Amino acid sequence: MAKVPTALVAASGLVGGYGVARWSKKRQLGGAVLAVAGATAAQRWRQQAGGPAAGALTAAYVAAFAGSHPLAKKVGAWPAVFGVAGAVALASWAVADRRG
Repeated sequence: MAKVPTALVAASGLVGGYGVARWSKKRQLGGAVLAVAGATAAQRWRQQAGGPAAGALTAAYVAAFAGSHPLAKKVGAWPAVFGVAGAVALASWAVADRRG
């Protein structure tokens, strides 16, 4: 079975977490999706790129989530979520997925 790239896991966590929260009207459920995907990505980042890189990518993931909120006020919710998800996916690919 082929491994799913961490870039896809992280981007899916951000987009999926927002989507679940919005459509279910339960922020906690969206947060659970965000957290599970983030933890999965962090574990894989550590395996593929080492602890320091995993820490930096995890910080980027959390910062993307936090940064999407003020960005949404300027560009809209979905564009903000897709923008930060793309940025995290690119960083994840460059640091972890490209190597393996």
